Amino acid sequence: MIREMAHITVKPGTQADFETGVRQALPIFHRARGCKRVELHHIIENPQQYVLMVYWETLDDHMVHFRQSEDFQAWRGLVGGYFEKAPEVVHSEVTLEA
Repeated sequence: MIREMAHITVKPGTQADFETGVRQALPIFHRARGCKRVELHHIIENPQQYVLMVYWETLDDHMVHFRQSEDFQAWRGLVGGYFEKAPEVVHSEVTLEA
């Protein structure tokens, strides 16, 4: 399982609209090949920051099948206008869990 972590900073005052956009985009993620789960985390210490966690079966499911799809463009259309800057995206896999 691959975890995509997108660190997102939104424009001041757009948090509620951004969260609505993410909520509207959930069906896009749920129909994406290899997408298992989506979480949106709001950073308490900085109200303009979020971490979007998407759990993928493989890295290609995200980077190839989703990122090169029309659904990715639909996702960005719903939320991209709220970004203060481009999201910083990294991927991880669990190497130890207790």
